[in-house]
Amino acid sequence: MNSNSKKTNKDKQNNQNRPSKPNNDNNSDSFQIGKASKTSFIWLLILVSAVFLSNFFTNPNGEEVEVQYSQYKSFLNKGLISKAQIIDEVFHGELVQQQNIINRRGTSIDVKRFRLKLPFIDRDVMEEWDKNGVDYSFKQQTVDWTGYFLNLLPWVLILGFWIFLMRRMQGGGGGMKSIFNFGKSKAKIWTSDMPKVTFDDVAGCVEAKEELNEVVEFLKKPKSYQKLGAKIPRGVLLVGPPGTGKTLLARAVAGEANVAFFSLSGADFVEMFVGVGASRVRDLFEQGKQNQPCIIFIDELDAVGRQRGAGLGGGHDEREQTLNALLVEMDGFEQNEDIILMAATNRPDVLDTALLRPGRFDRQIIVDAPDLNGRLGILEVHTKKIVMNKKKVDLKAIAQGTPGMVGADLENIVNEAALLAARKKKKSVDMSDFEEAKDKVMMGVQRTSVVLSEEEKKITAYHEGGHTLVAAKTKGADPVHKVTIIPRGRALGVTMQLPMDEKHGYSREYINGRLAILMGGRAAEELIFNEMTTGAGNDIEQATGIARKMVCEWGMSDVVGPMTFGKKNEEVFLGREIQSQRDYSEEMAKIIDEEVVKIVRKAQVTAEKILKKNISKLHGIADALLEKETIDGEDVLAIVNGKKTSPSKNGSARRNAGSRTNKKN
Repeated sequence: MNSNSKKTNKDKQNNQNRPSKPNNDNNSDSFQIGKASKTSFIWLLILVSAVFLSNFFTNPNGEEVEVQYSQYKSFLNKGLISKAQIIDEVFHGELVQQQNIINRRGTSIDVKRFRLKLPFIDRDVMEEWDKNGVDYSFKQQTVDWTGYFLNLLPWVLILGFWIFLMRRMQGGGGGMKSIFNFGKSKAKIWTSDMPKVTFDDVAGCVEAKEELNEVVEFLKKPKSYQKLGAKIPRGVLLVGPPGTGKTLLARAVAGEANVAFFSLSGADFVEMFVGVGASRVRDLFEQGKQNQPCIIFIDELDAVGRQRGAGLGGGHDEREQTLNALLVEMDGFEQNEDIILMAATNRPDVLDTALLRPGRFDRQIIVDAPDLNGRLGILEVHTKKIVMNKKKVDLKAIAQGTPGMVGADLENIVNEAALLAARKKKKSVDMSDFEEAKDKVMMGVQRTSVVLSEEEKKITAYHEGGHTLVAAKTKGADPVHKVTIIPRGRALGVTMQLPMDEKHGYSREYINGRLAILMGGRAAEELIFNEMTTGAGNDIEQATGIARKMVCEWGMSDVVGPMTFGKKNEEVFLGREIQSQRDYSEEMAKIIDEEVVKIVRKAQVTAEKILKKNISKLHGIADALLEKETIDGEDVLAIVNGKKTSPSKNGSARRNAGSRTNKKN
């Protein structure tokens, strides 16, 4: 049983509403791969054809065999030579029919055409040819340009094929010069005459837009700042989780200021050749200076701006050289240059300190997950693009039911709702489509192919009932919104909770309640069936992780006290946490382990007490789940208060409390 109590502020992997780029290489990656494969096949076909034609035209009648003089005399005396051509005393003959001879190596071969160098040619020799009916002619040696060309053609095609591959490897454009343009910047350029994005297209980040308004005003009226001696921030770093709209904000700044916009990723600087990254940095800034005023935007800055150091791979690598070039170019800004450098990252902790000092990225803007009003604004922006039944859709209710979600999540829900409506052949998207889309995005697709046995179904029902009942009876816990035993994603059953309001910090009481809810599923199994299953593995894993953080990070242990343990050692070169530094003794490690066990067991005891005290209500929740498979928060409250449940409704919520997973050893 997998009790998923993670809050709804999970990081997502997509950015909010990234508009389509006018010059995004005109093709998707899959199309490019297909096109390259097709072109490669054509090149190969041409090469094979050239080799075939070369052999065919240079030797149209087959290969000539060099014979001995005695064999030549034998052919001549027997009248087997039909015609011949003499070129510079070399006799090229053709037999009437194919003959089998023994060559100089002593092997037997078939001969149709042959050649030999005659010692002399006089009137007697020619009379002998006439006597034996040989049709002969004389020809002077000439340069066979056709043969030379056909022999050279395969090598020309091989060279052309190699050039084609080099262009593909480097993403080259047209023309031969693209082979030598490795050091050119790969930035995509948006100009003022292209479709632009403004701050009206961005919702959910009011503070960030206010900070960026200053940049917009500088780009519009730079002289008003320069007259007063004010220095506008040359570098603006957008920091926030994935999907919050950092790239969209940068585009909006360019759209508001109506200036050129250079966009590329940090990974675009690094190629297979040494020095390419630094060269591309210099070329990028040179392009920016030629298109003033402008904005240069580097997405995923951590790909090239990680902290420098020896690390595992040495300190003189290509990435560091690229970073050094970037630092130098940022220092080279003149006061009269109308260039703003913007960058985005979700890993500011790994960036080199030299990048973050004043004069470079001297302003950091936090783009965090939106609040209720922000989510409502994002939904309003995205729903403009779909045909929606406004009378039946409550966007505020959707926003309230999606705490912690970022713009990319909300965009995905809107898109899924539209897809569901189209699949049902509706004329517009209504509330039921949004609710179903929320279920699909938050919990996963219903796995109708998974058929549970009656025993598994009953265990799952009591497991989810344990989560639900403990959550309903725990003070300060998030209310239960929906419970289901329908398999979704990797879970066989899910218990979902929604917080009443936005939470940014959690009390010790709240966390202990979460632990009790997590252990409620396992406690219900032991109470009802006197048995344990492997399905609670993820519940226990989460509970153990939370308990260890309480002891080692949050200082919520009475025995250990307000201290932190286990300093993480991040390897500079890799930029990843590959090991933890042991900054405490073996004795303290034992105490920490004992405290973690104590906290988790206390949570299970709490859950057991609640379930034993309300055993009839546990049976009621399980029976309702077995009957309806899905119940909502109103049904849970009705059962807890001893009332009848209402008919099943289609609801949705963020998975927050627990879920029974299909976990096997």
